[in-house]
Amino acid sequence: MAAIRGKDTKPEMIVRKGLWSRGFRYRLNHKRLPGHPDLVLRKYRTCIFVNGCFWHGHNVTESQMSDVRGKKDDVIESSECCKIPKTNREFWVAKIRRNKERDKEEQRKLAAMGWHCITVWECELTPKKREETLESIAFTLNHIWLQDHGISPQPQITRITQIGQMEEESENYLKAAEEEI
Repeated sequence: MAAIRGKDTKPEMIVRKGLWSRGFRYRLNHKRLPGHPDLVLRKYRTCIFVNGCFWHGHNVTESQMSDVRGKKDDVIESSECCKIPKTNREFWVAKIRRNKERDKEEQRKLAAMGWHCITVWECELTPKKREETLESIAFTLNHIWLQDHGISPQPQITRITQIGQMEEESENYLKAAEEEI
């Protein structure tokens, strides 16, 4: 497993190139944040994790089964994009479970620090789904920015009427799609 890369993977490079071409700027593998997110967009207070489906157990179903002795064992069932090997199955089930628990804990820590987390799965970056996924990420980032900066549809205008007194008034702005009357 030492040959498995954690940085500059093909799915990560796809997301990086897609975001860069859409005008998003980011930092890579920020060491001071929990989990060392793959991409950190400070302007949007957002961390993006690009996860491999196998290593992080995408769409696997976990259930508990009891054997004849009444001992409960956790069982993980394979999914379309995450096939659990049949050899040395206990090792892989434990490893995937640890990875999933660690991912949840890191995202909880980041949320407590005020960061938004986006997880992009390897199977969402296939050529058929790639553009849709990248557009979805861009939409989410823009939505986060608008929420954080409190942009409202009709801004409040403050004007000074007399010395020291302010009055708030909302003006009706024309929207781009409406005709002028």
